[in-house]
Amino acid sequence: MEFIRDILGFLKERRKYWLIPMIIVLLLIGALIVFGGSSSVAPFVYTLF
Repeated sequence: MEFIRDILGFLKERRKYWLIPMIIVLLLIGALIVFGGSSSVAPFVYTLF
């Protein structure tokens, strides 16, 4: 949790708000890979690509 707090502090201090959409997209892709590879949702995820 400290890592997330550090990232948010960096974004706030440096006013790098344009990085927020990129971080969200990376998190969504990571979640898609994790859930798509080892669950019953995998056939539905593979049809997206």
